[in-house]
Amino acid sequence: MALSTTVSQRKQIKRKAPRGFLKRVFKRQKPHLRLEKSGDLLVHLSCLLFVHRLAEESRTNACENKCRIINREHILAAAKVFEN
Repeated sequence: MALSTTVSQRKQIKRKAPRGFLKRVFKRQKPHLRLEKSGDLLVHLSCLLFVHRLAEESRTNACENKCRIINREHILAAAKVFEN
């Protein structure tokens, strides 16, 4: 029996964005950068959306090549699509 990819309605997702880590990285890399209170969450969301789009495009590339496993070449080809 295959595992379900959806979360049941009874369970609540307890994962939270690593806000402290994100703020610390921003301060180290760009100390002069001033973000609003939820700015770190927007950056985290943007990264998650990018990874999701990259995964979808990589999966499409793998299917076009009739390959069941997404490998490095599929990911690099998907990343080139986003450069343009």
